[in-house]
Amino acid sequence: MLRHEFQPGRLVAGTVLTLAGIIYAGDAGGAWETPWFAVIPLVVGGLCLAGAVALLTRGIRRRRGSARLADPTPTDPQH
Repeated sequence: MLRHEFQPGRLVAGTVLTLAGIIYAGDAGGAWETPWFAVIPLVVGGLCLAGAVALLTRGIRRRRGSARLADPTPTDPQH
C-alpha cells in the first residue's frame, strides 16, 4: 500500500528546482560560468509546467472518481 498518492506536479517542480540548484552549484564550484539571470526562466517555466501538470492530474482524477461513483462495483452490498 502507498503511503500517499503520487503527485506528478510536485515531481516536476522538484526536478526543475533541483536542476536550478545544480546549475548554481556548478557555477559556485567553478565548473562552468552561469549568468545570474539564466535560471529565472528555468524556474518560472518549470513552476508553470508543474502547475499545468497538477491541474491536468486533478482533472483526470476528478473524472475517474466521478466515473467510479456512477458505476456500482460488483462487491457493493446494496446491489
